[in-house]
Amino acid sequence: MAVPQPVPQLVLGPPTQTAVFLTLTVAPGREDDVRDGLRELSGLSRSVAFRARDDALACVAGLSSDAWDRLAGGPRPRELHPFTPLQGPRHLAPATPGDLLLHLRARRADLCFELARLVLDGFGDAVTVVDEVHGFTYFDERDLLGFVDGSENPTGSAAADVVLIGDEDPDFRGGSYVVVQKYLHDLTAWNALPTEEQERVIGRRKADNLELPDDVKPPDSHVALTTVEDEDGEEQRIVRQNMPFGRLGTAEFGTYFIGYSRTPAVTERMLRNMFLGDPPGTTDRILDFSTAVTGGLFFVPSVGLLDDLPAPGETRETAPEPVPAEAVHPGFSLGIGSLKGAPAS
Repeated sequence: MAVPQPVPQLVLGPPTQTAVFLTLTVAPGREDDVRDGLRELSGLSRSVAFRARDDALACVAGLSSDAWDRLAGGPRPRELHPFTPLQGPRHLAPATPGDLLLHLRARRADLCFELARLVLDGFGDAVTVVDEVHGFTYFDERDLLGFVDGSENPTGSAAADVVLIGDEDPDFRGGSYVVVQKYLHDLTAWNALPTEEQERVIGRRKADNLELPDDVKPPDSHVALTTVEDEDGEEQRIVRQNMPFGRLGTAEFGTYFIGYSRTPAVTERMLRNMFLGDPPGTTDRILDFSTAVTGGLFFVPSVGLLDDLPAPGETRETAPEPVPAEAVHPGFSLGIGSLKGAPAS
């Protein structure tokens, strides 16, 4: 009989039209309160989602390396570490404060708002919101630069293979890693470029999203530098759930990058290529128009582990007891198959 697998958080939920990204810091001495709040997260999500069951409300929670040490006991996710800032010859990828990440998404903005309000009410003054971004779908899945974003995401079981931890870290099966960065765009400078030059910056055609041929695509284009392969020449992928955002009054326009993977090494290699260059010095030209202002790396536990996070000093003898997927995510087909296999790195 097959061994039941831990149920993941909905990192692979269906596409939605709106999202809220919250980065929180935990007040010193309030770790027990925050752990209690995380235990309530699944129930709050189900309660709000039940009011609009067709609108795909989900909330994914992640913990930073420092937050894990403060909040959790037992084994430690083997690849969890602080976000590594990158200082390239021309551009900086900063590491910014953040203990918890909440990624809320739905087909309706009111559902994200309601769940976020209830979650933050539950945490109270044990947390501080240090970054808040409200994202939206922009036309046919485009970013504010006018290009389709995320079209190379794997789907179905292939997505699960690149996102969900398997037997390589058995205490944390069904978990994932997520890297986030907030990018601000200089739309005035970008829109001054002719379409053909914009396409050379991105590495794709703007109208139909087709990738430029290799003999045309510049080596410093975004596509060229974020396409990475392993030693066998197999492309290494992540699942992006990026969202555009904007504030008209302050002329703040950008993309919230959020990339899920079963190992952060793939995303980190992409970022090194962008900011340091591959070869060194050949940095991503998109960074001339898009500035990273935040950066964080978080571990996303399975639902069972998040619901029963052991306190520091407690030992966890076994992995958390799996629960039926339908009890956690009613109405959703996870479609993930087995979580077994080698890491995608």
